[in-house]
Amino acid sequence: MLYVAPKWRCLLAVAAAIAAMLSAAGGAGAQETCSGAVPAPPKRGAWMSIASFGGAGDGRTLNTAAFAAAVSSIQRRRARGGALLYVPPGVWLTGPFSLTSHMTLFLARGAVIRATQDTSSWPLIDPLPSYGRGRELPGKRYISLIHGNGLQDVFITGENGTIDGQGSVWWDMWKKDSPFWNIHPVYCSNVVIRNLTILAPHDSPNTDGIDPDSSSNVCIEDCYISTGDDLIAIKSGWDEYGIAYGRPSSDITIRRITGSSPFAGFSVGSETSGGVENVLAEHLNFYSSGFGVHIKTNSGRGGFIRNITVSDVVLDNVRYGLRIAGDVGGHPDERYNHNALPIVDSLTIKNVQGQNVREAGLIKGIPNSAFSRICLSNIKLHGSAPVRPWKCAAVSGGALDVQPSPCTELTSTSGMSFCTNSL
Repeated sequence: MLYVAPKWRCLLAVAAAIAAMLSAAGGAGAQETCSGAVPAPPKRGAWMSIASFGGAGDGRTLNTAAFAAAVSSIQRRRARGGALLYVPPGVWLTGPFSLTSHMTLFLARGAVIRATQDTSSWPLIDPLPSYGRGRELPGKRYISLIHGNGLQDVFITGENGTIDGQGSVWWDMWKKDSPFWNIHPVYCSNVVIRNLTILAPHDSPNTDGIDPDSSSNVCIEDCYISTGDDLIAIKSGWDEYGIAYGRPSSDITIRRITGSSPFAGFSVGSETSGGVENVLAEHLNFYSSGFGVHIKTNSGRGGFIRNITVSDVVLDNVRYGLRIAGDVGGHPDERYNHNALPIVDSLTIKNVQGQNVREAGLIKGIPNSAFSRICLSNIKLHGSAPVRPWKCAAVSGGALDVQPSPCTELTSTSGMSFCTNSL
């Protein structure tokens, strides 16, 4: 289920890299949930099927026009509360299509929305203002499979239906840095993402799972994600463009995420030029991954990363348990300001248990912008061979009950008071 609440406008992208399965309910039971912070979606006043607009779920007919016609019909009902668009069982081949406000997209059990691999069906659009250019090169970017701009009150759900991006055509065209992140709410407020399964091969490039970007009041819960890049990555634009746009990601709760990636299970960055703050990520279970937790930035990024808490993490067979670093690769252009230094402050990582871990972690700030108030608590990382020790530089904070023994930068009495008070 993906839901963007009423009274807020946002840009939503469901990209072409994915096979995502959506469920309307289940999962959390009586467990703690953040979804109640967002109003429940209203019951729609109308119901319509994609088949009524000339659609055919035979896996061969291109249904782009049918989806466009259905969305246009719902758009005309905005003043009456919109409508639910029902996708019956079958394989519904389509090019990119836009959603509209006051809309529910419902995939029945056995329904598959499948992206066409005809790349001529994918138009180019302007870059996001907080990025200022194409993802890897100057210029425009390809539109996402399911997208929308200025949306409010949008609900994507179903009975374990599937959205299949057929991303391999893009991966084969660009072996490095090909499109793109799977779920990308950008400039959004009041977003709930629950009970999703997101799958992409581990060798598929750039296929982040869920990336809230310059967004606030976001709830992500009860998802299984296995992709070729970070499973969840919080972002807010990059370099001088993100600094100028100045919209942070804030007030984000992430719970009960399980998955595997050659990169990070949970990450912040590296695109954080608008700032990231007030994040809680807890009850995370990552296996066969590059990093358990990765918080990343660099000189020239600017912005801030602060008030982040990561708790109750289980790791198995990961390279790094934890990495907090200011050395991520850059992509400067002619207006890039290398002196725009990020602020990284008040990060708490606690209650982490890991087995088959090769390196405990690295915490490396920037010489002219040291990372401050970093707290590690109750972290136990074990390996079949002795776990390589922590590496630290340009960092201050505290560490309590950490194995292997933390680096000296985190054991001085000057930084311990913050760590004690933050627990």
